[in-house]
Amino acid sequence: MSTPRDRDGDAFDDGRTDGPAGWQEPAHLGSGAGKDTPDSWQPPGWDLPAAEPDRPGTEPPAAAQQPQQQPWQPPAADQRTSDQPPGAERRRGLGGLFGSRPAPGDAPELPIMIPPADPWGTQAWAMSVGWVLSDGTAPEDADLTALAKTAPVRPGKEDRAGHVLRGRGNGLDLAAFDIVSPYGRQEVVTHAVTAAPVLGSVPAFRLSPARMWRHGVGGLVQVPSPDPEFERRWVLLAAEDGPQVRRLVEDPVVRQLLLGSDDGDELWSALGFVAAVRPDANRPQLIEHHARLLAAVVGALAAAA
Repeated sequence: MSTPRDRDGDAFDDGRTDGPAGWQEPAHLGSGAGKDTPDSWQPPGWDLPAAEPDRPGTEPPAAAQQPQQQPWQPPAADQRTSDQPPGAERRRGLGGLFGSRPAPGDAPELPIMIPPADPWGTQAWAMSVGWVLSDGTAPEDADLTALAKTAPVRPGKEDRAGHVLRGRGNGLDLAAFDIVSPYGRQEVVTHAVTAAPVLGSVPAFRLSPARMWRHGVGGLVQVPSPDPEFERRWVLLAAEDGPQVRRLVEDPVVRQLLLGSDDGDELWSALGFVAAVRPDANRPQLIEHHARLLAAVVGALAAAA
């Protein structure tokens, strides 16, 4: 039970402003400023820092030590590179009537002039290797026109040898020419022929790809080949079966060259020549290809003679 004496010292009842002896209100809970007693005991966390909304924030130690990250870039393998070679001039539109105009100082590109009579550069190549040119009307070209009449490509009655080139290649005397056919007031090239004259008697034969249609084979017999692949792709026809013609299908060099080709040539013998023909105009690469074939065929015939 309380008594009036128990109320002594109570600041709330007796009007004292400093409260009980030894007590003061915390500064953050009241307006009064009590005396500073740093040595007095206070509960942990009692002295809270003043509320300062604009105080700078502190980064965590780990975040402060992290290096600054670089902006993201695609991998080097995924980056698109220009297709234009370094140092090349950038194109300026499509040209023509509605294209962009050339830059000042650019030299205009001159068109390449191709001789109409020698579109493949065959005559220029022949002169560079020392071959002799002829238009096919010389007296020594008559044998070539007669040889063209015997070609296994059914030449026309008015076809003749033209654009004749004579020289040596692969150890043989060669004559390369085009079979030209009249077309109105002009002439067109239908086939390219390379022929090599041979000494002695050569049996008549025709060596053609199996895929090509053959005509005028009456009286010719097929000579079999020991190579199944060669037998499937090439057909050898001869007037009679003998050691010389058999040597053609047995010779490894002849078979290797023919099996390595595109099966676009035909070879035959007539009038003391061994020749190769293809439905195309003569050009340097074709003459060299025919020269290799003729060297192998003439060598095989000579070995069996």
